Order: sequence, then structure tokens, then C-alpha cells
Amino acid sequence: MSKNRKSQSAAIRFGPALAALFACLTIAGAAVGYVWQKSEIYQLGRQIRDQENRLAQLQGDDKKLAEQLAILHSPVMLDRRARELKLGLSPAQPMQVVRLAEPLATPPENKNLTRQLARRPDEMAQ
Repeated sequence: MSKNRKSQSAAIRFGPALAALFACLTIAGAAVGYVWQKSEIYQLGRQIRDQENRLAQLQGDDKKLAEQLAILHSPVMLDRRARELKLGLSPAQPMQVVRLAEPLATPPENKNLTRQLARRPDEMAQ
């Protein structure tokens, strides 16, 4: 004689329903995680693109400023600026220039001597 359905426990009757619910929640969680992950990838890609554009802009600005600095350091520009500010600067007269002779490198008197910068611990004891 087969068992009556009414006499079965509630856990046995709800088992397949709970398994199906768990499977649905797992699939839904995976789908939400996938969408969230794709959204994060898109946002990070956009941030990288924005930062690369900013870097290119800053590099262009740096190049322009370097060129401007080179122009401002040129002797022609310095002379023009000194005249504009009426600083009274003029090129140095030959009598105002002092030329120094560069000393010649003298060879050491004894080439067999080597420079010793540090002593060994065993040599210090002697």
C-alpha cells in the first residue's frame, strides 16, 4: 500500500520548491553581478579615457610652456626686456672681463701609489 500524501512531512513537500527557488536566486544573482561588473568596466574605461585626454592636454601645455621659456631665456629677448624696463644694462666692456686660465692637470709624482679610501679591520689592529 502506498503512503498517503497527507501523511508526508512538510519538509519533503517543500523541498523541490526550495531547490527551484534557490536555483532562481542563484541565476538572478549571477545576472545582477554580470550587469554590475559590465557597468564598472564601462565606468573605469571612461575614467581611463578621460585621464589619457587630460594627460595629452597637460603634455601639450608643458611643451608650449617649455618653448615659451626657451624664447624668454634667449639673449635677444633678455636684451629687449632690459631695454623695456630701462635697467641701463649694456654689454661688458673688454676691460671689465676677467679671464682665468684653467690649471693644467698635473700627473701624480709616484704612479705606483694607489689611493686607499678605507682600512681593513685587521690593519687597524696593528
